[in-house]
Amino acid sequence: MRLVTVRTAQGPRGGVVVDIDGVGRVALLDDPVVEVLAGGSARQRAGDAEASVSLASPALADLELAAPVTPGKILCLGYNYRGHAPDGVDPAASDPAFPDVFVKTPNTLAGPGDAVVIPAGAVDADYEGELAIVIGRRAHEVSPEDALAYVAGYTILNDVSDRAWQRRQSQWALGKCSDGFAPLGPWIVTADAAPDPQNVLVEVVRDGVVTVSQSTATTIFSVAFVVSHLSQVMTLEPGDVISTGTPQKLPDAQASHRPLAPGDAVTVRISGIGELTTRFAAPTPRTGR
Repeated sequence: MRLVTVRTAQGPRGGVVVDIDGVGRVALLDDPVVEVLAGGSARQRAGDAEASVSLASPALADLELAAPVTPGKILCLGYNYRGHAPDGVDPAASDPAFPDVFVKTPNTLAGPGDAVVIPAGAVDADYEGELAIVIGRRAHEVSPEDALAYVAGYTILNDVSDRAWQRRQSQWALGKCSDGFAPLGPWIVTADAAPDPQNVLVEVVRDGVVTVSQSTATTIFSVAFVVSHLSQVMTLEPGDVISTGTPQKLPDAQASHRPLAPGDAVTVRISGIGELTTRFAAPTPRTGR
């Protein structure tokens, strides 16, 4: 099942997407997506709605999407792919014992079609295409063996960052948390319909060129380990999002990399999950005082 949140005149509505003759069609739901992810009667109603989708249902392309969920927490991993290491660290060094975790604040959340404004003070904006986990039920001190039972589905997050601000301090918050710096979506693929999260291909396309291409089979910390690890410290709630890190850019992309600029577009595509295209814009000029 693919779940979206649609912006309507009456407010956000959950929806379920079905492809008919190559066109995504949507049935709107009475339940929020986070309740569908939690299962129970809301999930049953979503299943009934999925079965009702027809050629008369609205086309996904004609709808405006919000982020599929509004997470209470957005937790992210740094350097979780082999070959992607911090500046000055040998990529061939031994794997770390624990993941490098940071937080993106609520103001960073953006819908899949929202333009991301590059702030005037951001001089080295960059993209990171990542597989993201969506929690379906409350998880506290869960074991790695049980952790996947708390994962409701998977989506895509673009961890937009400003490297200049990121390098100015040991903590990354100011480089990671500009408004709109976490586009999410376009949908959530429920866990029962998703591929093995440890065997999907993560790719990023910029200017028509593939700049990132690496399988999640090369991650250091599995989805199950990450969910268990985080749940030892904090209670994970339904709708929380955990972004699993980005692979290193390909050598040619590293050599030719330039900071993001207004007018740029970046597409993150993950096999079995979908595609998320983020467009970047300049800030609106200030007028008056």
